[in-house]
Amino acid sequence: MPIKSLRIPTAAGQADAFAAFPDHGERHPGVLMYADGFGIRPVLREMARELAGHGYYVLVPNSFYRHGPAPLVELPEYIGEGVRPAVFAQLMPLIEAHTAERVLRDADAYLRFLTTQPEVGAGPVAVTGYCIGGLYAMRTAAAHPDQVAAVAAFHGPVGVDGADLFSRLTAQVHLGHAEGDVTPETLGELNQALDAAGVGYTSEVYPGTIHGFTMSDTDAFSAPGLQRHWDRLLSLLDRALSNT
Repeated sequence: MPIKSLRIPTAAGQADAFAAFPDHGERHPGVLMYADGFGIRPVLREMARELAGHGYYVLVPNSFYRHGPAPLVELPEYIGEGVRPAVFAQLMPLIEAHTAERVLRDADAYLRFLTTQPEVGAGPVAVTGYCIGGLYAMRTAAAHPDQVAAVAAFHGPVGVDGADLFSRLTAQVHLGHAEGDVTPETLGELNQALDAAGVGYTSEVYPGTIHGFTMSDTDAFSAPGLQRHWDRLLSLLDRALSNT
């Protein structure tokens, strides 16, 4: 799958991004993918290519472009326990500065860009995200119910915005939780809130996983967890976007 470097016009400037898509001269359903807190790096390109290989145009923006192009901090090839605290010390100010208002303003620009690409077919799109990107994905879907038909979030803090966000969701939802991130009680409360809002969703704990389990360049990685993630994500996209 080819990778294309892009610049997305936003209200705050130009967001650097990349897209992966099948290079067959056809149009494909669009997917907006939000990276985890570590941002754009080789593993995200690999994941975007994998998803594109199933027939999707995958757009991955640098969420923290206001601070410069990716990579914003120097990341080791493997993010283990020994380097994680120092890396997060550099990243946390960027994450904290990326307010809900900024997320939504940028989402407008990302979806406008995605849906006007010549390789993207007409119709609804999907949004997926990892870690903090899972929260960005949920906020994007809630703010654009007429455009987003599916949203998936993996090991993300999706309950932060609570019932107000859930009440605005019309997309089909999949939430893949790390076993180390949720208790049975918090999972039950989250699912009850989704039920009360009338959301069509699946929400499950991935066995034997800890936060960040989808990312193969970290010590949190779980190969079975990543495969389950692909199974659930591809099934969701097939159901929601099969007619686009």
